[in-house]
Amino acid sequence: MKSFILFLLTLSVGFAQPRPYPFTTADNAFLDSLERDTFRYFWNTTNAENGLVPDRAPTRSFASIAAVGFGLSSYLVGVERGYITRTQATERTLSTLRFFANAPQSDKATGVTGYKGFFYHFLDMKTGERFKEVELSTIDTALLLGGILSCQTYFDKNTPIEAEIRQLADQIYSRVDWTWIQNHKPYVSMGWHPEKGFIPADWKGYNEAMLLYVLALGSPTHPVEETVWNAWTKTYPWARFQGQQHVNFDPLFGHQYSHIWIDFRGIQDTYMKEKGIDYAENSRRATYANRAYCIENPGKWKDYSATIWGLTACDGPKDTTVAGRTFFSYRARGAASTQIVDDGTLAPTAAGGSIAFAPEICLPTLRAMKASYGPALYGEYGFRDAFNPTYRYPSAYAYVPAKRSESRPGWFDKDYLGIDQGPILLMAENARTAFIWDLMKRNPYIRKGLKRAGFTGGWLK
Repeated sequence: MKSFILFLLTLSVGFAQPRPYPFTTADNAFLDSLERDTFRYFWNTTNAENGLVPDRAPTRSFASIAAVGFGLSSYLVGVERGYITRTQATERTLSTLRFFANAPQSDKATGVTGYKGFFYHFLDMKTGERFKEVELSTIDTALLLGGILSCQTYFDKNTPIEAEIRQLADQIYSRVDWTWIQNHKPYVSMGWHPEKGFIPADWKGYNEAMLLYVLALGSPTHPVEETVWNAWTKTYPWARFQGQQHVNFDPLFGHQYSHIWIDFRGIQDTYMKEKGIDYAENSRRATYANRAYCIENPGKWKDYSATIWGLTACDGPKDTTVAGRTFFSYRARGAASTQIVDDGTLAPTAAGGSIAFAPEICLPTLRAMKASYGPALYGEYGFRDAFNPTYRYPSAYAYVPAKRSESRPGWFDKDYLGIDQGPILLMAENARTAFIWDLMKRNPYIRKGLKRAGFTGGWLK
């Protein structure tokens, strides 16, 4: 009881370093099964020959390079949790890094995997070549690099296979030409197409690009100038939403992705020093605001409550308007001062990816979702991507369990998405042991990038 009271006290002061959350035996049993089941998505669906992870399953799909990044870090959790051996993890990791190090790179539109060190957003699962006409993606490359650098730091033994992993990680990261893709300096462009050049949009405002800029600043070969960080923070939308003062961004994934690999607790840049908080606290506030919006439920969507909530980018039932209500398929749903996108579709990864910031509200939500919807929402790889209890129209059921209860109508996704499974697994582990966080504190490129961005204090001292 005393430790729980101390934990609650830290929530009332903006910049206090939170104490470890007092997970109960039942909490740990739930998280044990959740992590194990979610890990299987990456281990079982990946092409073992090249390490490519599908964007989604069981629907056949292309590979997502961001999902590969999440997968690489998940293998490390698998070793620590005893799901696989270190030898199994090194073999899978080495196959992955060899593929990305040797895959063809050029400015051609076909027959390539990337250009200037960056990789295309989606790749063919077998050949590894660019999928259709997708963009050369800076953010997805950054998420891939997050996983690659975690393996570089973890596999530290003096053996040929682990030495090669470290060498390949350096090779892949060092090849990325961050200065080339600064189409509008000092910012980094969102991407490039061989058919039409740079994407007009740059990484501005607050979003998942913190990791991208840290990596661009930490590059040993093509670093961007230090001024980029302060220029970027000047575009932040600081506002109050649902009683929470914070840098706003409507879908929760933007408050989660960079935090998977970087522990922002207790370290501050110039912007956050002026606000008196850190980015971890900012994400905690965003999580509370997202939940508060769902509790208020201005759209009167079915089942929204204090334990059934969570708006972020995810699958949806269909792009349609029925009975005056508009629904979407895949969409970046969210709620903030910037905008609100809400069609009654909720995603478990919204709470799962924030469990390290606010376990006291996220863990009960995950447990309630599993208990309330059973196999319609939770299957062999953990939580399916999304569900919409309100959508009760013809062909509503993407997944229909053998004995579906008519008291729980609605749409339930049949797929799991790699970029949503990753945050659930990795942030659950960070919440429990800070494993990925502590690992990345030892990575010299992450430390260099943070220091060049102006971060001080905490573990950077």
